Amino acid sequence: MDLSIMTASVVAAPVAALLVYLIMLAAGRWLKQSAGVRLGLMYQLFGAAVGIYVAAVLFVPGFHFLRELAAGVVLTGAFFLIALVRRLVWESYFQDRRQILIPNLIRDVVALTIFLVVVMLVLSVGYDVRIPGLLAGSGIAAIVIGLALQDLLGNIFAGLVIQTGRPFKVGDWLLVDGRHVEVVEIHWRSTRLRTSDDVYLDVPHNQLARQTIVNFHYLRPRHALRVRVQLEYEAQPNSVKEVLVGAAAQAKGVLRDPPPEAFLNEFGDSGIEYEVRFWVDHHAGHSQTLDAVRTNIWYALSRAGLKIPFPIRTVHLQPADGAGDHRNAEAVRAALRKQELLRGLDDRHIDVLIENSTVQQFCRGERLVEQGAEGDSMLLLVRGQANVEVTRDGKTVSVGTLNAGECCGEMSLLTGEKRSARVVAAADCEVIEIRHDVFKKLIHAESELKNYLGDLMAKRRMQTEGTLLANKTESERDTIRQKYAAGFRARLSEWFKL
Repeated sequence: MDLSIMTASVVAAPVAALLVYLIMLAAGRWLKQSAGVRLGLMYQLFGAAVGIYVAAVLFVPGFHFLRELAAGVVLTGAFFLIALVRRLVWESYFQDRRQILIPNLIRDVVALTIFLVVVMLVLSVGYDVRIPGLLAGSGIAAIVIGLALQDLLGNIFAGLVIQTGRPFKVGDWLLVDGRHVEVVEIHWRSTRLRTSDDVYLDVPHNQLARQTIVNFHYLRPRHALRVRVQLEYEAQPNSVKEVLVGAAAQAKGVLRDPPPEAFLNEFGDSGIEYEVRFWVDHHAGHSQTLDAVRTNIWYALSRAGLKIPFPIRTVHLQPADGAGDHRNAEAVRAALRKQELLRGLDDRHIDVLIENSTVQQFCRGERLVEQGAEGDSMLLLVRGQANVEVTRDGKTVSVGTLNAGECCGEMSLLTGEKRSARVVAAADCEVIEIRHDVFKKLIHAESELKNYLGDLMAKRRMQTEGTLLANKTESERDTIRQKYAAGFRARLSEWFKL
């Protein structure tokens, strides 16, 4: 009977061990497929240890190595627990659900802690090893190691706080210690930053945690920038604000919605300080956008006759600006003389135009005139170059280029028509604007000027319609020309109230 029981035990024990092992493998496969838990060789050893332990307890009474087998089950089970923590805590909860990437060092430290706790439990419960005595024996060494790793541990824990709180992420632009920087990498000890000059900084987390960090991308990358400028007290605030807003709105990189705004900031010693607020969709090009806004403001203020004051402690002497004081008077006179439109004027009339017209400056990219806008003046390029563009059916097409000495807007000057095209400065431009009221005085003073302009405009229209008039006789073309000239003279008379 005893022999038969022993024989049955010998047969049942391996079967039971194999059955438990297969059940453990099936459970591991289910965990892998349903939860994504990655289990390797250590889990197979864990399953084998559990199977042998169960078989020994059930079918091999008095097994001499049962304690060692139990210790093996617990130790290999620690690796299974570490795998569960890695998948369910670090990956599923932090990484997938909260979008927080926990550094590998933190994961390794937690895994090592779990394993050490399990080892201590095995020693304490299974082998009656006194853990307090063991810890006391290594206390001095622990203190020395702790002091040596004080900064390192401080950076690690500060990094854990940063990873958990997520004050910034890779790709964000920050203001740290007065520097505009982009987050490139976040490590377990430090964060790597890049300035707009492509200079890389490696800042320890302990140092970052003690600073006030401005994040330009939280919660979204769109944010506002500000530019301050001081102007003379004589300038009317509402007029100044209109100029500043218009200049900022045309700068490259500035969003149209929300639109720029201007505020009177304070009354200073040298002048009134204004602040312009505008919006950008990303901080990466903030330096270029700030430069574009400041540049546009300078040109817009110059055209509007608004001056940035010198400090009141500086004595600035300069001659009073007269109506005819132009820096490039000779260049302006030569450019006016080249215009076919103005050949009916003598030198005296040209001087009147120069004395009563304004010279304006535009920076590259600014619009001199806008298609469809109201206008009653002509612009003459004294210096620079501009592109002429026309928008039709939602498409903008370049139709020509204006160089120094060429003009635009003559039909608006002579007939009051709306601007037929958009003119954009291709380089820094200096422009003289001949206004309707100034030209009106000349056309009233010079009786023949109306007839000359009527004939000139008729001639230009005939040239435009050259193909359509090709089959006409000379007499018919002359009749059409006289009709056009009479029509233009009538329009001139009505526009200038002749």
